[in-house]
Amino acid sequence: MIENKEEILSSGNRKPKEICLQVIVHALKSVNPSIEIGKRVSISSKKLRIFGKQIDLDKINDIYVIGGGKASYAMAEELENKLSDRIREGVIVTKYGYMRKPFSKLKVVEANHPVPDQNGLEAGEEILQIASEAEKDDLVINLISGGGSALLCSPQDPITLEEMQNTTDLLVKSGATINEINAVRKHISKIKGGKLAEKIHPASCISLIVSDVVGDPLDVIASGPTVPDPTTFEDAYRALENHSILEKVPKSVLDHISEGMKKKIRETPKKDRFRDMKIDNIIISSNDKATEAAAEKSKELGFETLVLSRMIEGESKEVGIVTAGILRDIKRTQTPVGPPATLISGGETTVKLSDEEGEGGPNQEFVLGAAAKISGFTDVAVAAIDTDGTDGPTDVAGGIVDGSTVKRLNENGLKLPEVLRSHNSGFALKKLGDAIFTGPTGTNVNDLRIAVAL
Repeated sequence: MIENKEEILSSGNRKPKEICLQVIVHALKSVNPSIEIGKRVSISSKKLRIFGKQIDLDKINDIYVIGGGKASYAMAEELENKLSDRIREGVIVTKYGYMRKPFSKLKVVEANHPVPDQNGLEAGEEILQIASEAEKDDLVINLISGGGSALLCSPQDPITLEEMQNTTDLLVKSGATINEINAVRKHISKIKGGKLAEKIHPASCISLIVSDVVGDPLDVIASGPTVPDPTTFEDAYRALENHSILEKVPKSVLDHISEGMKKKIRETPKKDRFRDMKIDNIIISSNDKATEAAAEKSKELGFETLVLSRMIEGESKEVGIVTAGILRDIKRTQTPVGPPATLISGGETTVKLSDEEGEGGPNQEFVLGAAAKISGFTDVAVAAIDTDGTDGPTDVAGGIVDGSTVKRLNENGLKLPEVLRSHNSGFALKKLGDAIFTGPTGTNVNDLRIAVAL
């Protein structure tokens, strides 16, 4: 380990890009949910210990395991290892390509994300069926993570799968926040917004949750299937209105939301309807943990470390420009700290797509936004990934740039303003060899961004 600033700054093998990647790898390992379940779930002397709770198995008839999300497979794999002899039945739905091998006790379904498909619909119906069958002395363990909103698909009648797909696609492309998207999803679904909890009752339920939402609001993660819903039909309508898609969504969706606003359809369950339910919602991993681990690794490497925020939202390119501005000030005036320094942030930025869509995602666009402002600077780098390994609708986790990126783009016949205008960040980063590939990581705790100045 390099012990001091002078040694870091003079060391020939200290490259900013390499530092970024070391920090990212360490952070990803820290938020592996299967490791957490391995540590905090055990059975001994007919007692099930699960994240601080102790359950007398003599008082439990059957255990069911259900759930959905990009991290649900990794969670379920470890849970089946721990409880296989006690599990009666279970269904897990995850994203295509996230299943490594089938389980012996649990059924795994792969489905589409972010726009739901037939597999997600069928899995959602199976999960609702299992939830309905669970009785008073049964235990349902629900494994929830980001991506569950699309993967756990069960539209309210008479809304069809195609109409739900159309609505989701319109919301995603409009630049709506995850809170806005989920307000709509919860009100046109039979499973989201606390409705799964109502199906599980009177059985007991423990939901183990990997958060991919800024600030970890339980009702927003996977649209809160086992959590009281604070949003209303009015909120769902306002989300469509604010993003000018009221006239574009299918008539059945708008009619359903309008009927709800007129009190002709029952609202999603609020706190009063949860009063008699035996539900425990436990966050086992989040962006907080990832950024803390990133900061820990950065300090271990000898860097001044600033965690800017875990709740950064906004247009990806603009957030990249702001981050680059701080990095430039570190190099120019040693403010707010002097180099060698690392800036760390989390949260979720978004991209409002135009009619001309290229290949890319929010984290890829973030780093290219930063590249525009660090061009020509030496010994700096900016990296960002979506921690699930897929940034937007791509197979790329994110990207990494430095002061030479704009020059290298020009040499390859690419102009950065045009790349950003056409949202073609993924193509550009792949061309330079600066796209980050991780494959499915088994977790999903939102975005992680690292900026380094030597």
